Amino acid sequence: MDNKIKVTLLKNGPLMVEGKVTIKNSAGETIESTEKNFLCRCGGSSKKPFCDGTHKKIEFKD
Repeated sequence: MDNKIKVTLLKNGPLMVEGKVTIKNSAGETIESTEKNFLCRCGGSSKKPFCDGTHKKIEFKD
């Protein structure tokens, strides 16, 4: 069984998280359970912790 998680830093964009991941909120409730997620790094997403593409609009640079 392959339980590896791969995190890729996308240039001037989000973190891409690949592998079986469950993301929970502060109350411990599952909000996402998928094989691939894109997590916001710019701080501007309206869907935090997920990326909504705002980094392009605000010209986020890493």
